[in-house]
Amino acid sequence: MGATGRERVSGGGKTEALSLAAERALRYVGGVRERRVAPAASAVEALRAFREPLPERPTDPAEVLAMLDEVGSPATVASAGGRYFGFVIGGAVPASLGANWLAGAWDQDAALRAMSPVAAELEEVVLEWVCEALGLPEGCEGGLVTCATMANFTALATARCALLRKAGWDVVDDGMFGAPPIEVVVGADVHASVLKALSLAGFGKKRVTTVEVDGQGRMRAEKLPKLSERTLVCIQAGNVNTGAFDPAEEICGRAREAGAWVHVDGAFGLWAKLSPKYAHLVRGFEAADSWATDAHKWPNVNYDSGMVLVRDGAALRSAMTVSAAYLAPGTRREPMHHTPDASRRARGVELWAALKSLGRTGLRDLIERTCALARRFETGLRAAGFEVLNEVVINQVLVSFGSAEVTREVIRRIQEDGTCWCGVTEWQGKTAMRISVASWATTEEDVDRSLEAMVRIAREVGV
Repeated sequence: MGATGRERVSGGGKTEALSLAAERALRYVGGVRERRVAPAASAVEALRAFREPLPERPTDPAEVLAMLDEVGSPATVASAGGRYFGFVIGGAVPASLGANWLAGAWDQDAALRAMSPVAAELEEVVLEWVCEALGLPEGCEGGLVTCATMANFTALATARCALLRKAGWDVVDDGMFGAPPIEVVVGADVHASVLKALSLAGFGKKRVTTVEVDGQGRMRAEKLPKLSERTLVCIQAGNVNTGAFDPAEEICGRAREAGAWVHVDGAFGLWAKLSPKYAHLVRGFEAADSWATDAHKWPNVNYDSGMVLVRDGAALRSAMTVSAAYLAPGTRREPMHHTPDASRRARGVELWAALKSLGRTGLRDLIERTCALARRFETGLRAAGFEVLNEVVINQVLVSFGSAEVTREVIRRIQEDGTCWCGVTEWQGKTAMRISVASWATTEEDVDRSLEAMVRIAREVGV
């Protein structure tokens, strides 16, 4: 590679590339509120431009960024704006987005403290902050992972090791072949990420006992099977469809008596603890043994930002520690010995920035405001004569427009219209549109504008 080529991909072109990227990113962020939420079909079709052979020669970074912006930006989903309600996706608060840019420039490997002292320190700080904010037991340990699926997997793998150790079996050394069986208990409306994590952790479907749920998806505690010290119970804080919470106090009480392990899938619901209005919903979850949650949902941190937290830190480290002479743990916490990941980006940077900028009151206000906006959707939809299927306890709303076919057609047209974006779901035998309000950027005006589009389109379909 010649001198010019080296300059294009090394220090000589870095500052220019960063300036160009910042200019284009600022333009995107400045216009995201007014762009259509779902990309136009023509923008998606234009992505074919990326389908080219691997270039033989270097390309000027300015050309690379221009193509990425001019072809890629129009084909993004405007989930960073205020009218995206399809999944529980929060927009990145300003401090988090800025920290993301800075962390990208740092390009730190967060595996070991020796690789990045600042990444290790910030990760330790934010885990302490989150445990305190969520009211979890003192002494919990955890790690930062990609998402709740990986957090669930990490916690369930830890539970597997801990439960079998009590039975005299060492999973780390002897694996699962011939191990004593573990009974897994889940609710009938368990999230798919938990089932995936259970599969990855080696628990087959025949090992899973499903417990009946009520009309909101809450596990019926009275239907729990007999628990033992080789039982793993998975409960949820915030049903992905209704927002409902399992009865944690009763379930954790029974599990504690039996010596069972309770894991909480709390991808977004656990954050309700920060609001005096909603903290009662999370009562009892602190008595569990492990928790999974996402910061890229309600706290509005950039993707990817999942967290696993475990009451027994020694159990987590036993399950996750990497054995290699050159990777031996130091005298202080080492990030890679708390998660399945080794080399990874410094996720704690954005999380620290978001929590530092919001504080307790900012997080509380974000949660309470998005819940109030969900109720605004509920009120508007009911007033228009549509059926809301769930008790709107936090930020989730389910609405039916009639038959499955009609509801799906309304949803398709809403997505195509571009004013807002909501997804389809199946809830206890009925097809519904799911509205998730989780972004700091959403305003009452966004809700009212979206409601107008929903009602208009439903009427056009004939509802």
